[in-house]
Amino acid sequence: MLSWSITFLVVGLIAGILGLSGIAGAATQIAWILFVVFLVLFLVSLVMGRRPPV
Repeated sequence: MLSWSITFLVVGLIAGILGLSGIAGAATQIAWILFVVFLVLFLVSLVMGRRPPV
């Protein structure tokens, strides 16, 4: 999921440099959403992994 986020971020940056504001905005929003979802899932797995075995 992090790789998708980085991909959309790069697409957004390239589109922003080329002046394609609509595509850049959409790609940046998608990258931000995917990064937040990745971060939340990472934190949940980190917390769940520290529990002692039952």
